[in-house]
Amino acid sequence: MPTLIAPDPQRPVERGPVPSFSILIAAYQVAEYIGAAIESALAQTLPPHEIVVCDDGSTDDLDGALAPYVDRIVLVRQQNRGEGAAKNAAANAATGDFLVILDADDTYLPSRLAVLGEVAARRPDIDIFATDAWLEVGGRAVRRAYDETWSFEVGDQRRGILERNFILGHAAVRRERFLAVDGFDDSMRTVADWDLWMRMILDGSRAGFVPEPLARYRVRQGSLSTEQGPMLQGQLRCLEKARRLADLTPEEQATAAIAMARRRRELALVEAREALRDGRPDARRRLLRVAFGGGYGARTRLKAAASAAAPRRAGALLAERDGAGFVGAAGVRVDGDERAAERSS
Repeated sequence: MPTLIAPDPQRPVERGPVPSFSILIAAYQVAEYIGAAIESALAQTLPPHEIVVCDDGSTDDLDGALAPYVDRIVLVRQQNRGEGAAKNAAANAATGDFLVILDADDTYLPSRLAVLGEVAARRPDIDIFATDAWLEVGGRAVRRAYDETWSFEVGDQRRGILERNFILGHAAVRRERFLAVDGFDDSMRTVADWDLWMRMILDGSRAGFVPEPLARYRVRQGSLSTEQGPMLQGQLRCLEKARRLADLTPEEQATAAIAMARRRRELALVEAREALRDGRPDARRRLLRVAFGGGYGARTRLKAAASAAAPRRAGALLAERDGAGFVGAAGVRVDGDERAAERSS
């Protein structure tokens, strides 16, 4: 019996039937990865209702990669409109009770749908189900996605989702609830998943979590999760939308305001770091704002002040460090040999 961490039922709940699952895969320039993703979907001990792939205007050999599976998938094509639009197109073609997201460069473990089916039958009042996953670099698991730095919120999910995205993107979402909130906002290039979970939870949906790693999440350079500046800008836009559109309590408005202030500070730090690394003339001014600004820790302010005093040397050291690695999903840093393995995998 899989463990489920979830809010208590608001009223007595009876066990329901095991729902059907449509696996959604948005595909753009992922010909080298998508075969493994589809194989993992086909290998589920509880077979999926269907596997829906949306080709988001790929120009690589996606057709060649999909050729072995054309009789076992539903294929949707569109001009390149972005990940959110591709997932929406796949969702609109799906017919299962739940939509289960599978990024084209990731894979599921064989029992994932069976576990999701069991917990969804047990708790038909839950609309979103997440599980843990292994974070992989170069084919090697480096840690689990959920740990002491990133936990699943149970007590107050409305407040929690305004503070941070506590739901891994591989989640299963009830299709009728997904459609009721109009799915992903396809104008958002980043954090479209957080925006969706936020709109659903603020609209009354609740989320559950299985603390077992049932997927493999590939951390690779070039993915959206490695672009810190755009990610933070997307998070700010997401929070601004929530404050405008949702019926928030005064306490929730305050939570959102605090979350936005924190991300503005993080964005200012990222932009100062980028200006320093690139040798831009505005680097010193940005660093001094961090050094003498509120909300930063003493170590961060001292490092910013030292870099502002010698920006040329600090920028060269930073460029050298960035050239040797990158930061990916969940703060995982990839350096040296791991980066070479990630490129060749």
